[in-house]
Amino acid sequence: MDSGQIRHARDLLTRPDNSVASIARLLGVSRSTLYKHVPELSSGRGKLQETP
Repeated sequence: MDSGQIRHARDLLTRPDNSVASIARLLGVSRSTLYKHVPELSSGRGKLQETP
C-alpha cells in the first residue's frame, strides 16, 4: 500500500458504516494487508478517530 491508500483507508475507517472488509476490497488489498499497514486497527477503530 502506498501512503495515499493508507491515508484513504484511515479516513474511511473513521466512519462506522465502513467495514474493514469493504475498505480492503475497495483498495484492492486483503484485510491482513490493511491491518499490517494501519496498526492502530489492532487497538480498535476508536483509536483512529484520535489520530490527526
